[in-house]
Amino acid sequence: MVCIPAFNESKTIGEVITRAKKYADDIIVYDDGSTDNTTELAKAAGAVVFRHPVNKGYGAAIKALFHIAREKEGIDIIVTMDSDGQHDPDQIPTVVKPIQDSDSDIVIGSRFLSYGNKEKLPSYRSVGIKAITKLTQTVSYSNLTDAQSGFRAYSKNALLKINLVEEGMAISTEILLKAKEKSLQIKEVPIAIKYNTGNSTSTHNPLSHGIGVMYTIIQFISLRHPLAFYALPGIVLLIISGLYMASALDLYSKTEYISTNMIIVSIGTAAVGVVLLSTGSILYMLLTVFKGKI
Repeated sequence: MVCIPAFNESKTIGEVITRAKKYADDIIVYDDGSTDNTTELAKAAGAVVFRHPVNKGYGAAIKALFHIAREKEGIDIIVTMDSDGQHDPDQIPTVVKPIQDSDSDIVIGSRFLSYGNKEKLPSYRSVGIKAITKLTQTVSYSNLTDAQSGFRAYSKNALLKINLVEEGMAISTEILLKAKEKSLQIKEVPIAIKYNTGNSTSTHNPLSHGIGVMYTIIQFISLRHPLAFYALPGIVLLIISGLYMASALDLYSKTEYISTNMIIVSIGTAAVGVVLLSTGSILYMLLTVFKGKI
């Protein structure tokens, strides 16, 4: 099954579907609240179309497509690809082959494994994608080259194990984090990208995209490792608070001078430390109690 999220892509959606049909048993388009005739053109090209009445975001469309694929009988592999013509449907066999060969659970079409793409990729996008990929590597797969590629293939096993919550562009990173957590095998294959499709300018603000990805990673780490993320910094702050208070008492014992600044710093760091330590402990207990249920 080829799954295509779309938002106002009437110029390209028909050709993408027509070319993708050569390699798929089913084509599903999720129209994320388009205001043009994307839905009508997708249906005319032979796709089954679902849609949000309003635009909810790329992640919401991917979540919906995953749900549809899980519910459909006889689907072994799904491929996600963009609807703006940047991804080449003729490369679908390349993307699905590692899954067909039982070498991988998830395959990512990487823009950075093909030399030809390095000159075509706009420099600002290249820098941003590489920065996000480096950040994603720290908490998922260390050998990734393109963590934000939307041209991917998923096995049925991967579909059943990955439960998604993000609704924005950060869903690409969320998938990788949860795939790593489930010990799924990932492989990258080189793909070619067209940036002169007429819709090549991204509608997503690169700064908000990067912040969203960073938030997703921080959220993931904080909930999976609450003691390390909250409790450990809390203990460090309590130690710092104790050192400041000890210094203030030592100064008073020697000079009878009360250093209000040192006392304020000590109380402030102690308060933050107690909050962090309590948060980490409570989260850890909740995760222990409800492990396997949430």
